Amino acid sequence: MRRSEFDRAVRDEFGARGPSLVSDLVLSAVGDRTATEALAAGEPPRAVWLALCAETDVPLARRHGAGRLEPRRS
Repeated sequence: MRRSEFDRAVRDEFGARGPSLVSDLVLSAVGDRTATEALAAGEPPRAVWLALCAETDVPLARRHGAGRLEPRRS
């Protein structure tokens, strides 16, 4: 997962409350840091995304493949 995919996944899953979750919610799975802090420290975006999903009870079906663009159709 790229950082742009992380940002898209957060926006798609959490909408307007996404930015506050990323900057305020402490995630134990990434060293008791916020998503913003974890990403700045070099944690992979996929690990931060999965930690955020686990902490906010996002269903498993919506965790994997999140943030990816749909393939272009010819």
